[in-house]
Amino acid sequence: MKRLGYLLLFSLLVNTAYTQITLTMLPSGGNKKAAVSEQVGLTWVSINYDRPGVKGREGKIWGQLVPVGFTDPEFGSSKSSPWRAGANENTTIEFSTDVMIEGKALPAGKYGFFIAYDPNECTLIFSKNSGSWGHYYYNEKEDALRVNVKPVALDKSVEWLKYEFSNETENSATISLQWEKLAIPFKLEVDYIKTQIESFRQELRTDRGFFWLSWNQAANWCLQRNTNLEEALLWADSATSTGFGGDRIFGAWATKARILQKLGKSDEAAAVMKKALPLGNMTDLHQYGWHLLNMKMAKDAFDVFKMNFDKNPNQFTTCMGLARGYSAIGDFKNALKYANLALPMAPDEQNKTAVKGMIEKLKDGKDVN
Repeated sequence: MKRLGYLLLFSLLVNTAYTQITLTMLPSGGNKKAAVSEQVGLTWVSINYDRPGVKGREGKIWGQLVPVGFTDPEFGSSKSSPWRAGANENTTIEFSTDVMIEGKALPAGKYGFFIAYDPNECTLIFSKNSGSWGHYYYNEKEDALRVNVKPVALDKSVEWLKYEFSNETENSATISLQWEKLAIPFKLEVDYIKTQIESFRQELRTDRGFFWLSWNQAANWCLQRNTNLEEALLWADSATSTGFGGDRIFGAWATKARILQKLGKSDEAAAVMKKALPLGNMTDLHQYGWHLLNMKMAKDAFDVFKMNFDKNPNQFTTCMGLARGYSAIGDFKNALKYANLALPMAPDEQNKTAVKGMIEKLKDGKDVN
């Protein structure tokens, strides 16, 4: 009797171990596991799926192997399931930030992805349940979002189902499932500017915020985009502070001045630049003079070009700066003088040709800016 008990116990242990141990093998049905990830703006989009093959079934995929609408899988708890948008396990799609799908909001997170196929209009379903196996336990009460899209015929057959990103910008992309001779695309949109600013806020609180360059980079990005300028000014304050080491850096002060100018604080911007100009090297001052010319501030631009020439006399860059500075204030005689001085110092044929063109314009009494 005791021996029989041992045999029963041994049999139970073996059967338990057998059910718990599985070896790594190919997915069932000869399908392939796959994953694709892309960064749209700063948003990571990751899709995990199994790839069924056409395997000689052309013309029998859509509407047959992939049924129309919702069907009873005859297994599991669901009586009305969409297609699993792949094979075997759940197809999942994950977004690192909030997104818009076909113009509808979807929070950041990981979703089960399903498609109710129709030759005229497909319903894409993003389910809060990303862990169930296949579509056998699909429950519409777990839907996070449904959108309708038009399927698109393909000229060339795609043997193995795949997901592809296209038409990518910093704010959007098209994601399409492609299989056999059909694609089912949908548009993804992200708020890149919002995400980027939030990323700056987080990173500036790490060791990356120990240096003036990081604060200046964030402030300058907002300046270039003409967005979030009030906070950008605070970042510029940090960039120019003694603690972060930017108090002796021309570029940090120039960024702050340009933000102040954008905010309509012209007097404060001028005071900041007065402090910054002595810190600038020849290239810094020349570029700032160009900036002032673009801002239609001809007299201010001339003053900067003159300061640069006085600090760095008889250089190609500073002679060219004064030529443009004099031209901007209408003194074509002196502009011609400095253009002629610059000509023999031109570093290459391209610059020499440009200077010759300036000289001809100035001889005709025309502004070269």
